[in-house]
Amino acid sequence: MRFNYKTSGVCAMLISFDINDDIISNVEFLGGCNGNLKAISKLVEGKSVDYIESVLKGNLCGNKGTSCADQLALAVRAASNSMH
Repeated sequence: MRFNYKTSGVCAMLISFDINDDIISNVEFLGGCNGNLKAISKLVEGKSVDYIESVLKGNLCGNKGTSCADQLALAVRAASNSMH
């Protein structure tokens, strides 16, 4: 199932990804630091919601209080919660 998450407090405006049995694939960011976000997308490909959340949640970008990686952790958890 495709999931779209509107971000808050970061340069990327939207995160889209597929979720199937709490496994994440095809992560795409709209906006943000293109090279870094492509790398994050590759690194989380095929990983579980729990894994992504444990690695990325709480990562900060400057003084924003969040980051695109943190927003991805929030997004995958929201997607998982909406399916259960």
